[in-house]
Parts: sequence; structure tokens; C-alpha cells
Amino acid sequence: MLAVTVALFAAVGLVPVLRLADAALRPAGVFDAAPFLAEIATRRAALALRHSLETCLLGGFGALVIGGLVALAAALTDVRAVRPIAFLYVLSMLMAPQVTALAFLTATGPSSPLLNSLGLAPAPGSANPLTGPAGIIALLALHHSPLVFILLRTGLASIPGDVIEAARISGARPTRIARTIVLPLMRPYLAAAAALAFVACVGNFGIPALLGISVNYLTLPTLIYVEISSGGPAVLADMAALSVVMAVMTLAGLAVAGLVAPGRATRIAPGAGLGRPFRLGSWRLPVEAALWLLVAIVFVLPVASLVTTALVPAYGVALTSTTLTLDNFVEVLARQKVTVRALVNSGLYAGLAAALLALAAIPAAHVLERRGGRLKAIAETLIELPYALPGIVLAVATILLFLKPLPLVGVSLYATPAIIVVAYLIRFATVALKAPAAAMAQLPTDIEEAARIAGAGYARRLWTIVAPLIAPAAVAGALAVFLTAFNELTVSALLWSAGTETLGVVMFNLEDGGYATLAAAVAVVSIGVIAVAMIGLDLCASRLPRRVVPWR
Repeated sequence: MLAVTVALFAAVGLVPVLRLADAALRPAGVFDAAPFLAEIATRRAALALRHSLETCLLGGFGALVIGGLVALAAALTDVRAVRPIAFLYVLSMLMAPQVTALAFLTATGPSSPLLNSLGLAPAPGSANPLTGPAGIIALLALHHSPLVFILLRTGLASIPGDVIEAARISGARPTRIARTIVLPLMRPYLAAAAALAFVACVGNFGIPALLGISVNYLTLPTLIYVEISSGGPAVLADMAALSVVMAVMTLAGLAVAGLVAPGRATRIAPGAGLGRPFRLGSWRLPVEAALWLLVAIVFVLPVASLVTTALVPAYGVALTSTTLTLDNFVEVLARQKVTVRALVNSGLYAGLAAALLALAAIPAAHVLERRGGRLKAIAETLIELPYALPGIVLAVATILLFLKPLPLVGVSLYATPAIIVVAYLIRFATVALKAPAAAMAQLPTDIEEAARIAGAGYARRLWTIVAPLIAPAAVAGALAVFLTAFNELTVSALLWSAGTETLGVVMFNLEDGGYATLAAAVAVVSIGVIAVAMIGLDLCASRLPRRVVPWR
């Protein structure tokens, strides 16, 4: 059973990467690096690589600063309402990147319905300040800062409180405690957070697509999208070469994160939690105001802009009692077949992938925890690989894998709904496994041992004892998959075809076609669905292992 599980994980994690490398380095079936080197040396590829590096390095640094400050305030100080702040802050990250980009696009510029309603719109004809590299960097920093917040807050929570208390009893001031105790213990987390923020920025497609393509500022993901959209399968070999470059950038970032992983940190004895030891005194109110201002910028402003845009009859019209209309929602939810179909498709694809992965996660978590041994870490690394790769890279690899008919059955998955579901299964397998694996690690072996002595076979023990106990965690994992997959764009942007559109694709196409009000209505609907799923996950939190729900 262990060998089968590891082999399955290896197939899921390694096959897409190997197929990509094969297409890039063996375009004619024999090793030939010349086409690969020629493609990455082209001016457009070099320019896109430079754009990717400058936006991702600066965006990742901005995310580290913002997320780090929020984590320090939430974990170490006595600010109030940490839970709702964390919930809304993390919710902003779960909004798809293209939704975030659309929201800020409609919140700025001379045609902004929100600014026009407030009388603050720039002069007609002026350019939107967010299009171009500065806007991309700013939104990358804001969008990925909650990722840094989650990681650093976890690290701060792991610092024993008695270490801080001992320093305080010795007379150390908060600034000295932070400089001499907290910062040294947090260095591995800081380095890992910086590397992961960079990797997240590399894989981001939605933000550079909406803010960069219109002004011809292309990063590697948007260059691959533009080339395949115009050239089709004929340019797959060239795009495989660029995908390999992106994969190398991502794996380099992950390698750095692995080398400085918290597990390699200075060993400290476990103890009581940190318990938010610092009192801000007169600074508490300003810090709380700053946190709520950040929440307003990353969540309230985008949502308000999308809602305002969705409620006016045309982009650029101010929202008043006479212009307010629900026609855009009626149009996307009832009249336009493509948006209704995309809503159904996204729910069906994300729901099917979530259900299948939840069922598979229970035996996989059991096998890894009970029989994994030294192979457990290898198997977990393999299953995380497709999620770590940029979605556009995985999409190219999936096309290469399933472009030709499958052996034996002679059926091709290309341009069918199945290829999107398969891509979701590959990409989000690790997301579904996290919570069941954590629950399985806390499950004592006594009950299973008693059942085994009583004569119960492996399958019976698994489905009558283990499965009911870790089912809530499996459901939480499924919800996390659904949250991530429902309005994603990076994978489905290259895999969709007529009739298999997803919500992310339709929203992107509506915005690209100039139908900003309809795109905003679609975005508002998607945020509503995600918020309902998050509330459901929050309600399940008391029955889940600690830290499974990231905003708690």
C-alpha cells in the first residue's frame, strides 16, 4: 500500500515536470538544447524575464514588509479584534488575483464609478495609474502579504512565552526583547516567508495580465498566455522552454525556503504560548486604526468598487439613486448563457475535484502517517511540487500530457472538461491532504490496534474507524480546494474551450472585451460564493486540528 501511494504521488508530482522538460529539451525526440537556448535568448523572452524578476522581487519584498508588520501586531501586542481583522485580511488573499486586479482597476482611473460617485475621479482621458509595472508591484505586494502574515504568525506563536517572560523579569525593554530574542528566533521564518512570497509572485497570472497586457508590459506568464492564445498548440515547444525557465525560478525560490525552513531553526524547548506579551498603551489605538485601514484597502475598497461598478448601467457612470440598477447581475446570472454556464462549470469542476481529493486524502493520510517512515517526507514533497509550480506552467504541462489520445482507450482529454478536472486534481492534491494528515497525526493507534486484534481487516478499520474520525478534516481540506479552485484563472486560462469556460476565464474575457460592469458583477458573485465557503470552514474550525484554518 505504501509503495502504491508513493508511486501515485511521484506520478502526480514528477510526470508533469518531466514532460515539460522533455518537450523543451527533446523537441524532435532526441536531446537538442539549441531550440531551448534560442527561445529563451529571444528579445521578447529576455524582456519578459526581466519584467518577471523586477515585479516579483519588489512585490515579494513589499509583501514581506506588510505581512510582517501585521503579524507582529496581531501576535505580540494587545490590539483588539484580531480575529475579524485576520479573517478579512486572509479573505482578501482568497479573492482570485484577477478579481483583485479588476477591483483596483475599477477603483481608480477617470472612469471609476466609485470615484465618480464621490466626485474624486481624475480628469477624463488620463491614464489609469495602476496599469504598468508600478501597479503590478503594488498589487502583488498587497495580494500576497496575507501569505507572509500566516507564516510569520505561526512562527511567532511557536516562541515559548517563558523566554519572553524571563527577559522581562530581567528588565529588558520590549524593543530589546524584539531585537535580541524574537528577531533571531524568527529569522528562518522571515527568510522562508520572503522566498514563498517571491514564488507566489512568480506564479501570479491574473494581476500582470489585467494590468500589464493592455500596456504591452509582459511577464513570463502573460507572454506564454499571449503566445499560446494566438499560436495554439504549434507554439507549445517554445512555450515549454519558457515554462521551464519559470519552473527553475520557482524551484530556486523553494530551495531557498527549504534551506532556511523553520525546521532548521535554533532548537528551543516547547513551553506555554507567547500570549501577546506587549502592551501598546497610547499606541494601541493608532496601531488598530492602521490595521483597519489596511483591511479597508485590501478588502473593503476592492469589494466596494466592484459592487459600485456592478450596480451602474455603464462603466464611468456615477452611482446615484437614478442610475442604480441590478441589470448586470440579471444579465450574468440569467440572460447570458456563457456566464451561467461558467458559474455551473466552475462549481462542478471545483466541487468534483474537491470531492475526489477528499476521498483519496483519507487513505493517503493514513498510509503516510502509519506506514510512511522515511518515505513520508519524500512523498509529501512530490505531492507539493505541482502546487508550487506556477499555474500557467502546469497548464502547459497538462496540455503536453493529454494533447494526444490516451493509450489503449484512444480518447484525447484535450479541449474537454476532463482536462480541467485532471489539472485541478494534480494541482490541489496537497491542499486536500494537509488537514487529514494533521488530524491523522493526532489520532492515537489504540483503537485501530484493538480492532485489528478483534479481527477487523485493513479496509474495515480504515472506513469504520479512521474515516469517521478524520472526516471533518477531510471536509475542511475539500472546502480549501473548492475555495482555491472555484474562481482560479491561471490553470484554466489555457485549458478551456467553447462550452468549458470557467468563472475566472469569463471574467477575464469580459474585462478584456470592455464589459467592465458585467465583469464586476461576475466578480461580486464569485466573492459571495467564496465568503460563504469560508464561513462554512470557520464554523467547522472547532472540530479541526489547530492551524488548519489559517485565519484562526
